[in-house]
Amino acid sequence: MPAKKIKGNLLFWKITAVFTALLVVLGVVFVMIASRFSKSYYTTAHQELYGDIAQHLATFTQPLKNGKPDTAVTHDIIHSTMVANPSVEVYLLDTAGNITDYVVPDTTVQVHHVNINTVKQWLAADAMHRPMGDNPKQPGKPSIFSAAPVYENGRLTGYVYAVLASEKQKEILSSINSQFYFRLSTYIFFAALLVAFFVGVVTFFLITGSISKITSVVKRFKEGDYSARIEGNASGDLGMLSTTFNEMADVIVDNFDKITATDKFRQELIANVSHDLRTPLSIMQGYVETLMMKKNVLSENDKEKYLGIVHDSAKKLSGLVEQLFQYAKLEANLVTPEKEAFFIGELASDILMSYQLKAGEKNIHLNMQAPSNLPRVFADIALTERVFQNLLDNAFKFTPDGGNITIQLSETNSGIKVQVADTGIGIAPEDQAYIFERYKQLGKEASSKKGIGIGLAIVKKILELHQTTIEVMSEPGKGTAFRFVLPTINSTAVNYI
Repeated sequence: MPAKKIKGNLLFWKITAVFTALLVVLGVVFVMIASRFSKSYYTTAHQELYGDIAQHLATFTQPLKNGKPDTAVTHDIIHSTMVANPSVEVYLLDTAGNITDYVVPDTTVQVHHVNINTVKQWLAADAMHRPMGDNPKQPGKPSIFSAAPVYENGRLTGYVYAVLASEKQKEILSSINSQFYFRLSTYIFFAALLVAFFVGVVTFFLITGSISKITSVVKRFKEGDYSARIEGNASGDLGMLSTTFNEMADVIVDNFDKITATDKFRQELIANVSHDLRTPLSIMQGYVETLMMKKNVLSENDKEKYLGIVHDSAKKLSGLVEQLFQYAKLEANLVTPEKEAFFIGELASDILMSYQLKAGEKNIHLNMQAPSNLPRVFADIALTERVFQNLLDNAFKFTPDGGNITIQLSETNSGIKVQVADTGIGIAPEDQAYIFERYKQLGKEASSKKGIGIGLAIVKKILELHQTTIEVMSEPGKGTAFRFVLPTINSTAVNYI
C-alpha cells in the first residue's frame, strides 16, 4: 500500500477515534444525567400520585381513639390500601414521632421512631419542595412519604405516616433501571460510533483534500517546477502551512537566482583573471626564455631591455594579484576603515607627484584644483589613497598621449567633493551603469585597452565603507569624470571624539 494512502487511513482512524471517544464520554455523561433526572422524576411523580394517601386515611377513617390506634377499624383499611398499592407502607405515629401501629411484618421494621421535625417540614412545604423522610424498614435511606395529622375533638393526637416507595418496589425499579441504563448505554455507544464514523469520513475528506492539493504543489516544486505555489486562502494551521511554504519557495527561488548569478560571475571571474594573469606571465616567460637561450649573443642593451620588460610584467602581475586580494577582503567584509582626520588636499598632491614620471612618459598633463582653506576630512587614509590610485590608473589607461587628468576638490554642505576627470575616450551611456561591476566587459574600444579589471569595483566598495557613493559623468570622445564626497571633521565630530 502506498505511504500516502497509509498516512491518510491513519489520519482517518485518528479522527474517528477522537470523535468516538468524545461522543462516548458525552454518552456516559448523558446516562448519568438521565439517571439523576429519572430518580427525580420518579420521586416527584410518586409525590403527586400518592402524596394525599395519608390525608385520605386521616380524613375518612378515625385511626386513633383517645390517642391510641383503633386496630379494629384501621387494620382492615390500611391492609386494603397496601394490597391495592403494594408500594405504600402505612404507619401511625404519636405526636412525638413514635410508631404506634403499622401493618407490615414486625421483623422487617428496624426502627420504631420517625423524625417528627421532617414530618412537620413536609406538612408546611408545597408539593415541589417536600423533603425525604425516614424509612422504618431501611434506616439511613430516606424515602418519599406522605403524612397527615390526626385530630380528636380538635386536639392533635398523632399522624398518619405513609412511605410511598416500599422495599419491594425499589428492588423492582432497581432491576428495571439496570436494564434501562444498559440498553440506553448500548444505544448511545453505537450511535456515537456511527456519528463519529460519518464525522470522521467527512472531516477526513475535507482535510485530506486540502492536504492532497498541498502535497501535489510540493511534489511539483520538488520535481523542478519552481513557479508552483499553493493557491487559496485557507484558514488555521493549513493556511499557515500554505503561507509558510509559499514564502519558503520564494526564498529558495531567490537563493537559486543568487547562486546562479554567483556561479556565472565565478566563471566570468576565472576566465578574466586567467586572461589577465596569462598576459604578463606569457611576456615574462617569453623574454626569460630568450635571455636563457641567447644570453651569449645578446648585447647588454638588449639584455637590459628584456629585463626591464620582465620587470614591468612582474609589477603588473603583482598589482593584479594585490587588487584581487584587496577586492576579496572587501567582498568578505574583512576590511574595517580606520578613520582619522587629515587634509585631503595634501594627500591628493602627494599622489599626483608620484604619477609625474608616468605622466611625463605619456605626455599627459596632471592638474589639481583646490582652495587652500579646505577643512580636514574624516576617513581612512590608506583606503582613500587606494581610491585615488585606482581612479588615476583608470584615467591613464583611457587617456591618449597629450591629454589631461585633473583632480578637483571643493567644499559642500555634506563634506569635500572630489572629482577625478580625464580627457580620454569616454564611456558610452549604455555602459555607464556597469562600469563598477567586477570584470564587466564594455565596448570594443574599451576592451582593447587591456581590460577594465576590478579597480573601479574596489573604489565603489571602499566608498561604501565610508557611507558614500560615487557618480560617473561621461560622454564618448570627450572624457570621463568620477565624483564622490567625503565627510569633513566638523560633520563627524561626534564619531571622531
